[in-house]
Amino acid sequence: MNLSSLTAISPLDGRYAAKLSALRPIMSEYGYMHRRVQVEVTWFIALSDAGFAEFEPLSAESRDYLHSLVSNFSEADAEAIKAIEKTTNHDVKAVEYWIKSKFDARAELHKAAEFVHFACTSEDINNTSHALQIRVGRDTVLLPAVEGIIAKLREMAHLYAEVPMLSRTHGQTASPTTVGKEIANVVVRLQKAAANIAGVKILGKMNGAVGNYNAHLSAWPKFDWEAFSQSVVESAEPKGLGLTFQPYSIQIEPHDYMAELFDAMARTNTILIDLSRDIWGYVSLGFFKQRLKAGEIGSSTMPHKVNPIDFENCEGNLGMANAMLKHLAEKLPISRWQRDLTDSTVLRNIGVAFGYTTLAYASLMTGLNKLELNEERLQEDLNHAWEVLAEPIQTVMRRYGVQGAYEKLKEVTRGKTVHAEDLHRLINGLEIPQADKDRLLAMTPATYIGKAAELAKRV
Repeated sequence: MNLSSLTAISPLDGRYAAKLSALRPIMSEYGYMHRRVQVEVTWFIALSDAGFAEFEPLSAESRDYLHSLVSNFSEADAEAIKAIEKTTNHDVKAVEYWIKSKFDARAELHKAAEFVHFACTSEDINNTSHALQIRVGRDTVLLPAVEGIIAKLREMAHLYAEVPMLSRTHGQTASPTTVGKEIANVVVRLQKAAANIAGVKILGKMNGAVGNYNAHLSAWPKFDWEAFSQSVVESAEPKGLGLTFQPYSIQIEPHDYMAELFDAMARTNTILIDLSRDIWGYVSLGFFKQRLKAGEIGSSTMPHKVNPIDFENCEGNLGMANAMLKHLAEKLPISRWQRDLTDSTVLRNIGVAFGYTTLAYASLMTGLNKLELNEERLQEDLNHAWEVLAEPIQTVMRRYGVQGAYEKLKEVTRGKTVHAEDLHRLINGLEIPQADKDRLLAMTPATYIGKAAELAKRV
């Protein structure tokens, strides 16, 4: 059976493949190979500039050619590396051999071929390659998607800043708010969450088999290999890798930064699960309608249904993402002694966690763009909840020392259907200044929104 969107085991490469096209070149096996080639080439060129008599600085022509191996890396190149791996049964060695094979017709490079992968352990190449994948995936796919959601929600917060909405705490009617203020709450949470994701420093180490530069110093004992490695890791591309140097490690980079990043992603996703569930509920209450799409069917038997499927898909896929992100965060920082391979197979699933996250963000944006506010339904809901004005009435009563204010309002409102007339009768009988009576009498559930509108416009 041929691999296709129908036969793929993962829905990320099947049903949802078209939605993840931006992520595929970065987080796939192809993307991993591409970054390995980049790391090997960067290290090789840097060695030529280290001042060793045995490896003189490369010519501009050779440097351009080497950089072209990275910039022009193709699926055919990746396939060629896989073909070599069938013999080596070692993926990093296959990359090394592929690069060396590109030197055959170039005397300068052929002469220096043994400096490809010089003094490196496989993990020097792998950890930096994963770091490059993660950095590009985060900065070019994940964060722009989060920022897009924030921008959309901010737009909604401002648009609906003054539209009153009845709150519900414990599922019961509560002090009114505005639609915009409730969306603004999420904007503020997401801004901090996105900053946490962006703030994680992406680390890389290039210090040999167990982190001590053993092989490096055996070749050039007096050379400052630590400073050299730091320069390669931290210098901007293409001279270096543009990462943050990790000075201490066993054979593998400890992966603590990955755990920090994946925890930050999971927290962001949890906020969006909360949002998806709330909007689902608001759609159910009729506060939002969804724009219809010609030809769509909501139920195989109930023609009237317009289901909030985008928010359901978002919630479900964020759950899948978080299950993986949490496992990655818990497992990756743990390695037996100086190295075991339990991290290797797990690391290959980073793209899956990014994939479910990206898919969920796309579903959420689709859903948000379909929403239409139903102000009539919102007003209807408010008009049936005069009991929420018990709070301001008893608060004013307390201001003027009216004894038993809370208890009097409780007697009138708790568990009862409350009408405006009931509250007005109570207000007119209060011994408080007339100005305050007039203010309370003029109040409706729709006007009792505090600073909600102001807060919504502030984000």
